[in-house]
Amino acid sequence: MADRHELFMTARPSPGTATRTLTAPPALTPHLLRGALLSPFKHPRADAPVPPDRLVLQDLRVDLAHLAAYERICGFATGSDALPVTYPHVLGFPLAMRLMASRPFPLPLLGLVHTSIEIGQRRAAAATGTYELAVHVEGLAPHRRGTEARVVTEARAGGELVWASRSTYLARHRSPGGALSAATEPAPPPAPAPAGNADAVTRPLPARAEWRLGGDVGRRYGAVSGDRNPLHLYPFTARLFGFPRPLAHGMWTVARCLAEQGPQGPVRVHADFKAPVLLPGTVTYAADGPAFELRAPGDPGRPHLTGEVRPADPGRV
Repeated sequence: MADRHELFMTARPSPGTATRTLTAPPALTPHLLRGALLSPFKHPRADAPVPPDRLVLQDLRVDLAHLAAYERICGFATGSDALPVTYPHVLGFPLAMRLMASRPFPLPLLGLVHTSIEIGQRRAAAATGTYELAVHVEGLAPHRRGTEARVVTEARAGGELVWASRSTYLARHRSPGGALSAATEPAPPPAPAPAGNADAVTRPLPARAEWRLGGDVGRRYGAVSGDRNPLHLYPFTARLFGFPRPLAHGMWTVARCLAEQGPQGPVRVHADFKAPVLLPGTVTYAADGPAFELRAPGDPGRPHLTGEVRPADPGRV
C-alpha cells in the first residue's frame, strides 16, 4: 500500500489542466439540478475527456457548528481539536459536485455510485485551521460494470499538503461487447485460498458491534454533507433507481467505522464499498488490527464495506 499512496499523494493534474480559483464554496442545489438535467444526454465511455478545470477554494475556515453536526451523525466525539479524517471530503464535496455536474463531465450524475476511497493524511488537520481546497478529475477507467471516474481532493494549510483523497465513482452501462452493467449483476466468485493458508483468507473479521440504522440516516447525513442524492432519501426516490428502500451513503459507512477505529495523525485509509446498506437495517461492524468491515448480520454476513487504516510516516504518505 505504501507505494500506491506515495504516488497518490503526489498526483497532479495533467499539464493541460486550468486552475480556477473560487471566492466561495459552490451552491450545491443548482449543480445537483444541473447534473440531473444533463444526465440523460451523457454517453459514458472510458476514453472520453474529463473536465479540464482544477477548482481551488482559498482561505476556508471550518464552521464549528457544522463540524459538530457531522461528528454526531457519524459517531465521532465532539469537541476535538482535530478534524475527523473523513471530514475534508465533505468540505471538498461542493467543488467535486460542480465538476461532476458540468457539461464536460462525461458520466451521468444520476445513478453515479461511489465505489472506493483512498485517504492520505500527513498530520491531523486542526479544526480551527485555515485551508486551501483543490479538486480535479484525474481521469476515467473501464470497469466490468461500466466506467469509473477518479476524483482527487487536496487540502493544504500554509501551503503544505496535509490531506488528500482519491474517490472512484461508477456509471453503470453496457460494455462495448454488449454485456449489461446492472446493479444486480452477481459478484465474481472469491479467489481460491492459497494452499496451507485458507483460514487467513476466508476467516471473517471478528464482530465488534451491531448497529441498528434508522430510515432517516440518509436524510440526516445528506443534510450535513450536502449529498442529497435521491438514492439516500426516501423509499419512493430510491425505487426510481431500482432499490426498495433508501441507501446509506458510502461515506457515512466509512466515517462511522473510522469513528470506532479512532485514527489520528499521519494515516493511510483505503475503503471499498461492496454492497449497498438498505435503510432501515442492521449491520455488523467488525475489525482486527488495521482491517475493518461493515457486513450484514449472520455468520458470515455479506460485506457492505471493507477497508483498512494504517499509521503512516508523514514523509511517505
